[in-house]
Amino acid sequence: MLAALTLAVALGGCASVYNQPLNAPSAAPFQGIIRSADAAESGSPGAPGLRSDTVIGLAFSGGGTRAAAFAYGVLDRMSQTPTVRHGQLLDHIGVISGVSGGSIMAAYYGLKGPAALTDFRARYLTQDLMSQLNTSLSLGNISRALGGGANTDTALRDWFNTHLFHDATFASLIGKRPVTIINASDIYNRTPFLFSPQTFAAACSDIAQYPVAAAVAASSAVPGAFAPVVIETFPEQCETPLPAWVTEAAKNVDAPPLLRAYARGMTDIRSGRVKYVKLFDGGLTDNLGVSGITITRAGQTTPYGPLRPEEAVNLRRLMFLVVDAGQGPKGDWSRTLEGPAGKDLFGAVVDVLVDANSQSSYTAFAATMKSWRDSIVKWRCGLKPVEANRLRGRGGPWNCQDLKFTIARISFDQLGPDRARSLNAVPTSFTLPPESVDELARAGGDALSANPAFQRFLSEM
Repeated sequence: MLAALTLAVALGGCASVYNQPLNAPSAAPFQGIIRSADAAESGSPGAPGLRSDTVIGLAFSGGGTRAAAFAYGVLDRMSQTPTVRHGQLLDHIGVISGVSGGSIMAAYYGLKGPAALTDFRARYLTQDLMSQLNTSLSLGNISRALGGGANTDTALRDWFNTHLFHDATFASLIGKRPVTIINASDIYNRTPFLFSPQTFAAACSDIAQYPVAAAVAASSAVPGAFAPVVIETFPEQCETPLPAWVTEAAKNVDAPPLLRAYARGMTDIRSGRVKYVKLFDGGLTDNLGVSGITITRAGQTTPYGPLRPEEAVNLRRLMFLVVDAGQGPKGDWSRTLEGPAGKDLFGAVVDVLVDANSQSSYTAFAATMKSWRDSIVKWRCGLKPVEANRLRGRGGPWNCQDLKFTIARISFDQLGPDRARSLNAVPTSFTLPPESVDELARAGGDALSANPAFQRFLSEM
């Protein structure tokens, strides 16, 4: 085995596995759609306005098909949950963010809406995606992994495209509700990479032409199993300046660490210091998929952005569901003097890094949501009555402080120890037995229905 590993290392030094970039240059990337909250007030195009005073946000964690099936179960149970006077619960979803396995469900729902729930199980959850990839523990795969990755993104991207996305580009997602955020990891700048118009504008590229399947493949690209997905930058061709908040945050040593790191990454991309952005699984920097929301809000210049002012005035309830299919501690080496070693050692180290980043991301997200709510209330209560009535679209009594933001985590451990143990035993893989898929989907629905914060949210509706 040692000789084989030595040979694989030697071959890995000779082999070079890499992906070709798919993004195209643009002198004025998506200039008509990139907007700040100030621009929205003057009528710039963007996602359609929120349709009620009650909004739901969703973040789907990583975890392969296990995560996708759990997220599917949450959405399916929401589709079956009646409300007293607000119509379908799914109609209130304003934003959906996904990372790694969760990005598959997020992107498909972003494209198809509730219709995605009718065929996602057959099109993805019960399919054998792993058979299309190089997954065996062979000398060739080990050498390819050491040379960049056992797989390029081609097979994964093509499979996603054939079974789910059918050549859809981000032109089909931009300007729609829910706003869809796909998260990957920029491994050079060590920050989340958001597939958004703003990020692509930093690279002087137009996200409208970029394939959704390629973004989902990047979000799911586990290091070693896949070579990094590549985004090429074209700073010499760009006429669109970076937003002011980016350059300011990059220079501000007192800016929130996540925001400053993201802004510095964008300035590095625009400066030409980074010619090729290398992307791996989004779970490396945030396995919960909430960093995109944190960054989006932190970069706003108004107390209510990215909401429009009329949306912020009329909003009363916002619930953000963090759907977490992450595994708990595993292995029995904690009960012995020896270990961990080998596979257990590698898995334990990766789990520590992923979980630590997720915990930090969740903490930053919770603080951002609280601060955002307080900023909106202060702004609303400072409006003159005539302006408040104009934005509300009506007169009459109004409680400017009637605004509640709630974060609820939906996870295995909320279903009791025995059931959580069974769910945690399901592997992180692109292919699962149908019975495991159905077990996970039921668990997602049951965890949602049993969540006290979600039940309070329903009763307040």
